Amino acid sequence: MKKFKKYSSFDLSKINDRILAYWEENKIFEKSVNNRKNSLAYIFFEGPPSANGQPGIHHVMARTIKDLFCRYKTLQGYKVDRKAGWDTHGLPVELGVEEMLNITKEDIGKSISIKEYNNACRKNVMKYKDMWEKITKEMGYWVNMKDPYVTYDNKYIESVWWLLKKMHQKKVLYKGHTIQPFSPKAGTGLSTHELNQPGCYKNVKDTTAVAQFKLLQNKDSRFLHKQTNLKIYFLAWTTTPWTLPSNTALAVGENIEYLLIETFNKYTGEKIAVILAKELLTKFFSPELEVSKIDKHIAGEKKITYSIISNFSGKALNGLSYDQLLKYKQPTDGEAFKVLIGDFVTTEDGTGIVHIAPSFGSDDNRLAKQNNIGSLTLVDKQGRFTKDVTDFSGMYVKNEYYSSESMPDLSADIQIVIKLKQSGLCFHSEKYEHSYPHCWRTDKPILYYPMDSWFVKTTEYKEKMIALNNTINWKPKSTGEGRFGNWLENLVDWNLSRSRFWGIPIPIWRTADGNNEICIGSMEELKEEINKSIKAGNMSSNPLEKFEANNFSDENYSIFDLHRPFVDEIILTAENGEAMTRELDLIDVWFDSGSMPYAQLHYPFENKKEFETNFPADFIAEGVDQTRGWFFTLHAISTILFDNISFKNVISNGLVLDKDGNKMSKRLGNAVDPFKTLKKYSADATRWYMITNSQPWENLKFNELGIQEVQRKFFGTIFNTYSFFSLYANIDSFNFSEKYIPVQERDELDRWILSELNSLIKTVETSLNKYESNKATREIQNFVINKLSNWYVRLSRRRFWKGNYNFEKISAYQTLYECLEKIAIISSPIAPFFMDNLFQDLNNVANKLKITSVHLANYPKIEEKNIDLLLEKKMQLAQNITSLALSIRKKENIRVRQPLQKILIPVVNNNKNLIKNVETIILNEINVKEIEYLNKNNNVLKKEIKANFKTLGPKFGKQMKEIAKKIHALNDNEIKQLEADNLIQLDNGTTIGINDVIINTKDIPGYSVASNEGVTVALDIHINENLKNEGLAREFVNRIQNYRKDNSFEVTDKITLSILKDTKIMPSFQKNLNYICDETLAEAINFTENLDGTYTEFDLINSITAKVKIEKSKHG
Repeated sequence: MKKFKKYSSFDLSKINDRILAYWEENKIFEKSVNNRKNSLAYIFFEGPPSANGQPGIHHVMARTIKDLFCRYKTLQGYKVDRKAGWDTHGLPVELGVEEMLNITKEDIGKSISIKEYNNACRKNVMKYKDMWEKITKEMGYWVNMKDPYVTYDNKYIESVWWLLKKMHQKKVLYKGHTIQPFSPKAGTGLSTHELNQPGCYKNVKDTTAVAQFKLLQNKDSRFLHKQTNLKIYFLAWTTTPWTLPSNTALAVGENIEYLLIETFNKYTGEKIAVILAKELLTKFFSPELEVSKIDKHIAGEKKITYSIISNFSGKALNGLSYDQLLKYKQPTDGEAFKVLIGDFVTTEDGTGIVHIAPSFGSDDNRLAKQNNIGSLTLVDKQGRFTKDVTDFSGMYVKNEYYSSESMPDLSADIQIVIKLKQSGLCFHSEKYEHSYPHCWRTDKPILYYPMDSWFVKTTEYKEKMIALNNTINWKPKSTGEGRFGNWLENLVDWNLSRSRFWGIPIPIWRTADGNNEICIGSMEELKEEINKSIKAGNMSSNPLEKFEANNFSDENYSIFDLHRPFVDEIILTAENGEAMTRELDLIDVWFDSGSMPYAQLHYPFENKKEFETNFPADFIAEGVDQTRGWFFTLHAISTILFDNISFKNVISNGLVLDKDGNKMSKRLGNAVDPFKTLKKYSADATRWYMITNSQPWENLKFNELGIQEVQRKFFGTIFNTYSFFSLYANIDSFNFSEKYIPVQERDELDRWILSELNSLIKTVETSLNKYESNKATREIQNFVINKLSNWYVRLSRRRFWKGNYNFEKISAYQTLYECLEKIAIISSPIAPFFMDNLFQDLNNVANKLKITSVHLANYPKIEEKNIDLLLEKKMQLAQNITSLALSIRKKENIRVRQPLQKILIPVVNNNKNLIKNVETIILNEINVKEIEYLNKNNNVLKKEIKANFKTLGPKFGKQMKEIAKKIHALNDNEIKQLEADNLIQLDNGTTIGINDVIINTKDIPGYSVASNEGVTVALDIHINENLKNEGLAREFVNRIQNYRKDNSFEVTDKITLSILKDTKIMPSFQKNLNYICDETLAEAINFTENLDGTYTEFDLINSITAKVKIEKSKHG
């Protein structure tokens, strides 16, 4: 007969390794999918990682969330396909290759061809593929790695091109010249969703300048010049002095009030007149230094006097001309150096006058175009001043763009400020801390730069995107309504262009004048258009000549590479016969990943039916950084082209930080190696810790001590519970072959734990259906530790190891088996290795379920008839009372093995009958002889009440102190009423609840009191002689039981005890002889004057010892 497996030690990592090998050998993942092939599908989309970076501990978190819900839905009977994917394009890959080859973007096409560069990218992108596959396997993330979608694959690209063509046909793709975020170190423009990735905006300290723009004297400015004989300057503040050489206008607010002031330039001492907003006067001038007429000023003196000459509205300044600040170059595309009215000008900061550099700001550019103002672009795309800026030519505008060894001591901003000071054109300069955007991949500051780009007209679909977003179940809800919802409310058109080399090329060909264009949507269409070009004489041969439409073999799709430079060499022909060349940009890599629902299936060219049944996704999950990345692009594409959502439920998981709440990084030395963590602690303990520690969408402060605690408390408890079960089940040859005993015929304790088990199954199912995994795991953990192990097994242990193999014992075995089996099933999505091991250890013997793995099981049915809420309530009451009594023992330093005489329990809400039903359990657990019930009129226990400010504050605000006084004034009867009804109305008409107060019970002589959750107990802590004797006997029994265990006695071994006579122990042992024999399986106890041979001396209590010789009975 088969026996339940026994373990000599507990090693979670070894269990992981053994089960992983079992899965692979028996193809359990494949079976879990194929066994459900005729079932309803549950659709999951995998967000593709990039294999050119190493996996981190945060990936374990993200993949655990994905995996657990896919496994759970499989248990529920769904067919859950999980197709892996690789994100293979974009900046991370290119920058990695540039670093590897020691080149910059400017070298591509010169010292290295585009073809060679892209070949290096193709190879490098899978650099860490083996590591990703290893972490995927070792953490138990089930996803189909054998047939992944790969974004550089021609079939994938073809589907993306089809999507772009559909957008082009809907006229939502357009080319525009706008000011865009640009990353000089990456050499490409960025979309706004890239710029809004977490951590992209950083606080920096920059040198600022208040520059002086000299007002020209002419008829328009006469009304100002006649008020003063001094040169008049407009004061304009900027945090980017490097943009000042490109200034072509100033902006003022039409209704803002401005002042003309006579004062001094504090750097030169020169008398000047300046114009600034009245509201900002005190930012630069102290009121006590105002004078009727300025006299003189010493250069360098910080305190400067001033005199207000006049005031006027911004409208009066409109159209005035000023002298160019830094005379490097004149604009040729419009007028320049005018004062304009700008609707974006405020008096929140600066001077109320804005310096306008149309090339480096979208507001600046818009205002300039509206007023026919030209622009100057005196910075190139590498972030360096052009040769026109003679004294700063070739200098980077941001020091961060330099390598550390070539970085100048003084930044461009500082050097420009110095030049202005020397020229008497700087009024004020200081360091200023502000938030500045950085490139999400290079971590360097971005610039706003004028560029030609292709855009998706997302603003046209804004309202539809908002409406559809409201139908998505976001976890947390605040991300969908807040971070993502706010993003949609402030939507701008999607900048699709990237000026790079390795990525999906924009499939648009245009004539030189831009009047004719075509967007290609398939390889077949491209082949046909090339044939037209050959006929027109624009191409000599067709590189896709051998490509066969509707032949979806890899060989056919490898005939031509749709990447650069090959597509760049194709010349197409417009209907008027003009040659069309491809727009050289690539598309935003986020469009690649946002296309995966379609492109992973090569839709619409293949798998049309499969796509229609696999869209939209039931569930996706990624980090919070994807909110404005992958989540957005999925949503935008599906809304624009399919008028639908692309996912129904989404978990946006938080960051994984170090234990102190700091961001992990190799530089800081606080990064966690996921492979070492999984090896050391196991995947199960790591996964369980991550899910149980906090809500998935909250940031996790990763602490290895937490994993250790999970190992010990949760997994250790289940392991010990199984070990306890298997030990006695093997002794009694239990294998669940007996007829199933109806639950209603079982012992009350069995009925209680099975009621709690079914309530747990219900709670876990409800929680996971709501995508609330944290609640589910915490409930499971609480059940295992506090209900199954610490209560059921502890209270039932005598039933397992005492008496004959009878109805009572079989009932206990069947109950504990069922608990372990169902815990294994419902916990398997989170702890897949250990729970499969536990399930197999049980099922291999009992063979209750005809399956070979827990992951082929069905989620347990909730047996509503076995849920007894009243039974659960009274057992919970017993646990609460026990917990309070044990806490008193701990406080009073009284051992649990020391019996006490009495416990007082006040009767609240008619709970006496409930407590009486579990009275025996309570008395046994707390080792007390009797319970005395106190009715509501008994005033033995005195209570005191005070306000709970944590709940009162948010409810009552300023009234809180007054209410707190009234709470403190409640008498005993009112306190009792509050406890009975859970609320009470104060004499000022305010109603408060039980949670708004803290009620404590005062100790009484001879008793110690404790209260919690509406339950109060008073424990009699007086110990008489009889109680002392019994306590000593219990200590002795404990030492003998430990001796048996330490010396590997079988649980059924009978023993004989020979005890050396001692007056300190004899009264106790003799009065409790039967108890000692029963508990230690002693057939005989002999008290002797001398002990022959080897004996053991046991320390009992208070320096009392017992010398004992322990022998196995000859027939035991």
